[in-house]
Amino acid sequence: MESKETDPSVKSFLDLVKTSRKGKFKIYIGMSAGVGKTYRMLHDAKGLQRNGINVQVGYVETHNRAETLAALDGLPVIPRRKIFYKGKELEEMDLQTILNTHPEVVIVDELAHTNVAGSKNTKRWQDVVDLLEAGINVISAVNIQHLESLNEEVEKITGVAITERIPDKILELADEIVNIDLTSDELIERLKDGKIYDKAKVEQALSNFFQADKILQLRELALKEVAHYVERKIDVVVPRQIKLRKERFLACISSNAETAKIVIRKTARLASYYQSSWIVLYVQTPNESGDRIKLDKQRHLINNLKLATELGAEVLRLKSNDIIQTILVVAEEKEITTICMGKPHISLLQVILKTAAFNQMLKQLAHTSTDLVILS
Repeated sequence: MESKETDPSVKSFLDLVKTSRKGKFKIYIGMSAGVGKTYRMLHDAKGLQRNGINVQVGYVETHNRAETLAALDGLPVIPRRKIFYKGKELEEMDLQTILNTHPEVVIVDELAHTNVAGSKNTKRWQDVVDLLEAGINVISAVNIQHLESLNEEVEKITGVAITERIPDKILELADEIVNIDLTSDELIERLKDGKIYDKAKVEQALSNFFQADKILQLRELALKEVAHYVERKIDVVVPRQIKLRKERFLACISSNAETAKIVIRKTARLASYYQSSWIVLYVQTPNESGDRIKLDKQRHLINNLKLATELGAEVLRLKSNDIIQTILVVAEEKEITTICMGKPHISLLQVILKTAAFNQMLKQLAHTSTDLVILS
């Protein structure tokens, strides 16, 4: 007998599950805690269950919210794995049991979570990749502030350092991304009604994270991210009548830690938007050789190159005393369409001395179809 389930969100993912043996991935994204991501995941789970799909809960954090606890009722839950760490008993999602049980669909909350030391993977998103590769369909959730390339932007908005992050490439793996959207008034009302935190924490939350201006900015980031996902999907699914040039970005960084990090993250966003490959180039001059560059600069440089790799870039580290010419050669060899670099922090004397080299670069780029973007 055919199910009467008509929820379009459930039907869409159900169709994906039925048409492929490879694990399908659905992510609910939100602007902050309390918008209802976990509730919607559990709602989906029950809809799939009514359609005869073997769906189980791998990990859900209810935060003792009444509506979330009610939504969890009646769903099979895979017991968590208990781990003793630094004298405390902690609980983690039991990845191996999920793989052994092999449900058709598994619910995995808090995608950006860092696993306890000793777990197979460092991060939960890596657990999800293992599940997908095993052919298990996954429904998960994450807040926009956990996206790696938005890390600094979110910190400026909220004033809170976000330590648990996911690389942008995880969103690119998703077959569906759904934004759980609320107005700032609706979210603050939920907070005041005790639907997000205990009543004792409400006033503190209202004076910190849950302020209308902050919520609006985070909401805009979430809406933009989902819009980018839809555009990328259209580019893949809808045939183009006109062949557009294939974008390819080159991020040029120095040993300046903060500037390099900004250039890497902003170029990652551009590459993600255009669904294109990108390269990070560091040109090491004789003045920055291993025996001359300060240890703290070396450490920051290594961390930034590691960040670039995590965000999906190809990393090039070349030695040369002519930075401009090296950039131009790499741009030509790698068929770069856009060169990205940071706003230079140099004195007037240095500007005068380097004008000729920069003009040479502009003249050479003028004869190609390569764009130059100076990132603030």
